[in-house]
Amino acid sequence: MHIILKEDVDKVGNKNDIVSVKTGFARNYLIPQGKAICATESARKVVAENIRQQSHKAEKALEAANIIVENLNKLTVKIGAKAGETGKICGSVNSIQLAEAIQDAGFDIERKQIVLSNDAIKELGSYEAKVKVYKDTVATVKFDVVAE
Repeated sequence: MHIILKEDVDKVGNKNDIVSVKTGFARNYLIPQGKAICATESARKVVAENIRQQSHKAEKALEAANIIVENLNKLTVKIGAKAGETGKICGSVNSIQLAEAIQDAGFDIERKQIVLSNDAIKELGSYEAKVKVYKDTVATVKFDVVAE
């Protein structure tokens, strides 16, 4: 079934994309949740017009995202955690703490934009995380987990 996405959906597509998904997924999840509409001919024309009008804004947003990516790639953040003698952390460090540290550095990043290679980090050391800034624009942030 062909649908038009009204917002970004992970592993499916971005806003205003026309994608093909299984009928049950579209009818039981995407359409009732308001995340998509059926890709009828009239809906395609409306989306095409919207895309044409928003292309200028998208170019500016992409330029701003590229600047943010350059700055984030240079950034190294330190996250303090309580740790034992062997370097094991009491608890774990996850995307919430990383998002707070990046926000303290002056960037407007939410935890949903951060993808860690591991779900939670449980040892001291240096790590990297991917930050989805804008559509396909991804930055790599380096961070150190240090003992408090």
